[in-house]
Amino acid sequence: MTLDVVTLLNEIAEIGRDPVRGGYSRHVYEPAELELREWFRRTSTGLGLEVETDRNGNIWAHWGRGDGAIAIGSHLDSVPGGGAYDGPLGVASSLAAVAALMEEGFVPARPVTIAAFGEEEGSRFGIACLGSKLMTGALPAATVAALTDDAGVTYAEACLADGIDPAGLGRDDERMASLAAFVELHVEQGIGLADLDAPVAVASSILAHGRWKLVFSGEGNHAGATRMRDRRDPVAAMAAAVLAAQRIASAHDGADSARATIGRLTPIPGGTNVIASRVDAWLDVRGDTDPQTRALLEEILKASHASAEEHGCTLEVVEESYVSTVHFDPDLQQRLVGALGGVPVLATGAGHDAGILAAEIPTAMLFTRNPTGVSHSPYETATDEDCRVGARALTEVVRLLTSEPRK
Repeated sequence: MTLDVVTLLNEIAEIGRDPVRGGYSRHVYEPAELELREWFRRTSTGLGLEVETDRNGNIWAHWGRGDGAIAIGSHLDSVPGGGAYDGPLGVASSLAAVAALMEEGFVPARPVTIAAFGEEEGSRFGIACLGSKLMTGALPAATVAALTDDAGVTYAEACLADGIDPAGLGRDDERMASLAAFVELHVEQGIGLADLDAPVAVASSILAHGRWKLVFSGEGNHAGATRMRDRRDPVAAMAAAVLAAQRIASAHDGADSARATIGRLTPIPGGTNVIASRVDAWLDVRGDTDPQTRALLEEILKASHASAEEHGCTLEVVEESYVSTVHFDPDLQQRLVGALGGVPVLATGAGHDAGILAAEIPTAMLFTRNPTGVSHSPYETATDEDCRVGARALTEVVRLLTSEPRK
């Protein structure tokens, strides 16, 4: 059975379109993402793969069973108003790669399994890569189960939408022991390949990165009746913190990589003619190494506390997640580079499920060219030809890794 990666992406092109933001909003266990899950199950079954959903809500499509399996795949969920390729390209490419090997009569010497991980973006429950973090035990199951979305629905309650028993959440030792390696293909979330004029690359590392919730508290009051000098406006304090984060990260983003973003904020109560009493904001900080990232964070938080004090407000900071710098398995990385004819090797500033699994098993990533470098946006793109080149590269990787007998 032939499966073309572009055709597969076209099959899901209308699922989860966001009429307000543009692009796609496909959040874990909500209708659009559930429809994508069903598409993945149906397509995998059509290939003759054995499909199961694990205790943490990740879906697996198996070509053979047993230990020493080579896992490929990605995720199906998106950020609010995200692009068409972030996540689904890796899943569709994995399906196309397995189909291509099946069609030519290739018989793998070890099992192959395609993974579709849950809540990679963290858009609904605030923490990225929840499916892989639960599976590896990187986060306590009880902590994840108690997370709530904007509507007050807990992660435990949301799991039930796909028939997942929340009592079973947590590290999956049996599954981890069955995997020999994981390779994730992803659209590049940067412009490195476009600059190099190359369609495919192998990843070297992922920047250290974390998310912090900043709660600026002031005094709610009337926008028309309160003199400017009498205000304790947390929105003004937060705005100064946003500019400080931009200024500080820009000053460090030279020889080293430094990233700082406040991309989400919620003023309370949120009225046009109301001075807010509180603003919740989320800070994303990334850097080459843990010390660099922590130093950058400390500098930004110092400036944020100063802006809160200047505006008569207080600031509370809560760390929601943190992932240290990931260096992908060097042996696996070099083998992939060799198998693909010496493709470029690139670092990335974006987090991935592969980065979580890297602490447990040999892990690698392939990137498909993004001609503009824009991602997490409706304007994310990749050409049909590059998508096909990426899927063919993944096919060769699976061939390489499954031609070796199990140890």
